[in-house]
Amino acid sequence: MTEEKVNKEEVKEVKKEKKKNKDKEIIESLLNDNNELQEKIKYLQADMINYRKRKDEEVQNMLKFANQDLILEILPIVDNFELALKGDNLSDELQNYLAGFKIMYTRLVEVLKSFGVEEINRIGEEFDPNLEQVLLTEEDKEQPNDIVLDVLQKGYILKGRVIRPATVKINKILEKESDK
Repeated sequence: MTEEKVNKEEVKEVKKEKKKNKDKEIIESLLNDNNELQEKIKYLQADMINYRKRKDEEVQNMLKFANQDLILEILPIVDNFELALKGDNLSDELQNYLAGFKIMYTRLVEVLKSFGVEEINRIGEEFDPNLEQVLLTEEDKEQPNDIVLDVLQKGYILKGRVIRPATVKINKILEKESDK
């Protein structure tokens, strides 16, 4: 019987050992699963933070440029005021009206500036396709090539973004066949 007891104890011990090994495997498996889930949570948290940043930036841009459409509708009115104010040789009565127009024009330009609108005025500077579009060219050998000679329609920038490029006339020196 003692041998049987010893064998039973050995069997029990082997079973205990197997159970311990199985438990260790389960614990290791659970720890691995736990680590994987924690990593996934970290990635998802980072994604959420990046998403919030992108959304906040989009909202800020929307708010920053919310007035753009309204300003684009007002700019032709500013152009018309400028044309009206260029009038010369007017009668006294028309000069009085013109003085009123100057006041309205000045106030309108001040309001646009208060909303972050800046005029693009680059006469005498090198043509920049990001700010201007060429409508006419002229050949003036006294001026360097690609210099803005005249602004035909003013351009405007709203808080660093071009909302209407200036329409300009630039200097384009044409090379003759004999010069080449």
